[in-house]
Amino acid sequence: MDIAYGSEQAKKFITNVGLITSKGKHGQNIMACEWTHHISYTSGILAICVDRENETYHNIKKSKEFGVNLTALDQTKLASVAGGYSGSEYDKIEALKELGFEFYQAKKINTLMVKGASLNVECKVIKVIKLPEHTMFLGEAQEVSMNPDKNSVCFHRGLYWNLTNNVQKPSEEERAKTKEIVEKHKK
Repeated sequence: MDIAYGSEQAKKFITNVGLITSKGKHGQNIMACEWTHHISYTSGILAICVDRENETYHNIKKSKEFGVNLTALDQTKLASVAGGYSGSEYDKIEALKELGFEFYQAKKINTLMVKGASLNVECKVIKVIKLPEHTMFLGEAQEVSMNPDKNSVCFHRGLYWNLTNNVQKPSEEERAKTKEIVEKHKK
């Protein structure tokens, strides 16, 4: 069964907005990637899913590296440009610079990184997994930096969000009572 792109079911998921940087035959590129995930602590491994028609796919396939830059709250315009235009048709980096955004050269990979992102991770590809409509690249972190004062943008129902309200976990008392009940049902 499908969960169609843009469907109400698909919009129920909450993701971040990864800005994936890469370099290829058309130069430096950036794309917005909803499917950007941290999947391992030791080693630090990130997963990104990229459409095989996307310029970023071809760049990563050839270079075996990519940058992950989590969109900060003041970078939604940047994310919209990165996700709304093709790197084979537009020089998004130069357009974004003209709009006032800044980039810096990565330390361990041959691409640019987004200055002011909430988190920047330089990755080397360690595994490629072909999925029905996308390719998942698993990248091992080579360099990590963050802006402690910046929060990441969330993506939900087709919109950007700022997490402002913390939903409280159950109290110690509630967790103790729950544990007591669950322990009675141990196999």
